[in-house]
Amino acid sequence: MLFAGVVREAATSGRRVSPRGMPTRELLDAHLVLTRPRARLLHLPPARILNPAFAVAETVWHLLGTDDPWIFDYNGQLRQYADDGVLRGAYGPRMRRWGGSLDQLARVITTLRHDPDSRRAVIQLYDPARDALGHRDVPCTLGFRFHLRNGQLHMSTTMRSQDAWLGLPYDAFFATVLHELVAGWVGAHLGEYHHHVDSLHLYERDLAAAADLCLTEAEPVAEMPTLVTPWTGFDQLLDQVRRGGSIPEHRGWGAMGAAMHSYRKWKAGELESAEHIAQEMPEPLGPALLGWYAHLRTRRAEAVAAGVGR
Repeated sequence: MLFAGVVREAATSGRRVSPRGMPTRELLDAHLVLTRPRARLLHLPPARILNPAFAVAETVWHLLGTDDPWIFDYNGQLRQYADDGVLRGAYGPRMRRWGGSLDQLARVITTLRHDPDSRRAVIQLYDPARDALGHRDVPCTLGFRFHLRNGQLHMSTTMRSQDAWLGLPYDAFFATVLHELVAGWVGAHLGEYHHHVDSLHLYERDLAAAADLCLTEAEPVAEMPTLVTPWTGFDQLLDQVRRGGSIPEHRGWGAMGAAMHSYRKWKAGELESAEHIAQEMPEPLGPALLGWYAHLRTRRAEAVAAGVGR
């Protein structure tokens, strides 16, 4: 299990540093490799339970090229990084509308279709002209590179910084979806996914949770249903997924839309309806979402008990 190995290594071998006064264990120049990029959804209860609806929503948000605030409906903690209600480091506008007009994703597809051996299939995210202005949200990801070799598309992500406990599972989810999509758009098989991180770290506040991870039995991560879909009409598909509309012709994207729809039901207090939708979703997304709901129920019960205790 790649995630568990990374967390253990950071906890046991990471050097103590304190950027911005936050005690941290850090590994420099880390290189992670996923040979099964579709096995992207981490679910390691009880030690580490993701919100898969947020993983899906963030992915759709990035791919749509937007910085609209609806993402806060899936993760309200992101608000603390916003300036005037906007996440200035949002990946989507940089990827799909660099400078207001350049679709870097479309450029990558065109580049690889016309020159399969190209070394210029690059998506750049970090923008020094914008990211030195003092905004709360500065992209941790510098960019993505794609190499089409022997009929396989390999992808590399480079990050200046990566929180192994909180951020890595979500970032890997999005990046490997992007990897799978581009492979489909250029007619290639899915190759290896490489994740390069300058500072891969674990905050000391998460050390106790990381220790519990050692007690969790890791089972093989199931692969998600394919998300390969035509480039033509892709943005319209994403809009449909975001709305949670039925997509019977595409099992993978249908499950993604159902996850977002289910979570909106949960947030609205329609708990049984939300869980029913999750029960109808395919593995591994459905069971992971049910696991997240069970986690939320436990947290709510603990909060009520604590209140009674006072």
